[in-house]
Amino acid sequence: MLALLLGFGSVLAWWLPAAWLDWQPELAGSEPWRAWSAAWVHWSGLHLGANLAGLAVVAALGWVARLPLAAALAWALAWPLTQAGLLWRPELAHYGGLSGVLHAGIAVAAVWLLLAPLRAADPQVARQQRRIGAGIAAGLLLKIGLEQPWGELLRRPADWDIAIAPLAHATGALAGALCALGTLGALALAGLSTGPGALPR
Repeated sequence: MLALLLGFGSVLAWWLPAAWLDWQPELAGSEPWRAWSAAWVHWSGLHLGANLAGLAVVAALGWVARLPLAAALAWALAWPLTQAGLLWRPELAHYGGLSGVLHAGIAVAAVWLLLAPLRAADPQVARQQRRIGAGIAAGLLLKIGLEQPWGELLRRPADWDIAIAPLAHATGALAGALCALGTLGALALAGLSTGPGALPR
């Protein structure tokens, strides 16, 4: 459902002026909704199409991994925090796109698969889930490291028709990981199940 909200919002926002919705650091305090709406803004058809395809992949990952409702909650919490993290570089005057939130979703899945199976009844299944989570986490960290988000603010890849902001990928991954850890911790304190396929009662 969260993936559908992100996708439909992106399609609807395509027909609206980007200036109404995109992330603008100087408006973060007076127009806080931009921390959510910026994810729906796309600067070209290629940008929108690629992010919708990425959204389908993240949604499929969550479905196949049987991530619970609590993992979706962690992803939802990471959505605005992804954009809020861009305040670290306020010279990024405008930002839009799903890619940061997609990186958050991948980070949530990685953390969940790494840590939630610790309480699984079947040790073999738990080990398999942890291996998958470790692989996803390693791939995500490698991608972010290669993008060097601490360096140049905007990049213009040859196969893209827009500039990209690697910082948003890093803030998304960090927000997703922290929100997943926080949600898992809260569930553990409450004594609720955290494993894939489990729903909080």
